[in-house]
Amino acid sequence: MDFRLYLITDRRLVDDLPAAIDRALSGVPRGAAAVQLREKDLGGRALHELAIAVRAACRRHGAPLLVNDRIDVALAAGADGVHLGEASVEVEDARRLGCALVGASCHDDASLARRGGADFLLFSPVFATPGKGAPRGLEALRAAAATHHRTFALGGVDRDNAAACVDAGAFGVAAIRAWLAAPDPAEATAALHDAVARAGAHPFHRRPAGEP
Repeated sequence: MDFRLYLITDRRLVDDLPAAIDRALSGVPRGAAAVQLREKDLGGRALHELAIAVRAACRRHGAPLLVNDRIDVALAAGADGVHLGEASVEVEDARRLGCALVGASCHDDASLARRGGADFLLFSPVFATPGKGAPRGLEALRAAAATHHRTFALGGVDRDNAAACVDAGAFGVAAIRAWLAAPDPAEATAALHDAVARAGAHPFHRRPAGEP
């Protein structure tokens, strides 16, 4: 798992979600970003059809595709994995059902402990963002990252504070509006990637010996 940029979708922000993803991924090196298809209001059939279209864009750029919560849709669409929300099934159940790559959301110490077996964690909200409650801040992110090496920061993350998240111990950053609502998704993802890469060059962020 080499991606350090996690692009989360909201199709309401764009006219053509697969095209926006294709454009966004063109702004970063191949395999540097992953995509989470997070369209909670769609039924199974519509979500599956969208996942197939998004998968094609992801494959062109070597980007893993994860489907939010819907293990059945992830497997049927040939996605690379599933992302588990706070109320989802356990990580072990997702793996038993055939999900090779499992991400999980966490907001507090209890969910950190519960989701420790995931390939990576999504910690939020780090900064203020609409509808997500009080921001947890960089110190809480630092504590989460100390629990799980591959912790991604979400919530109000943009090009201006992405490096601060990595400096606090995050493995990478996740975003929705910072790339989907940008005038140029490719330029936006490039800026996020560059901020993470610059901060991640510090020896503190090098992968521990023996870790895949």
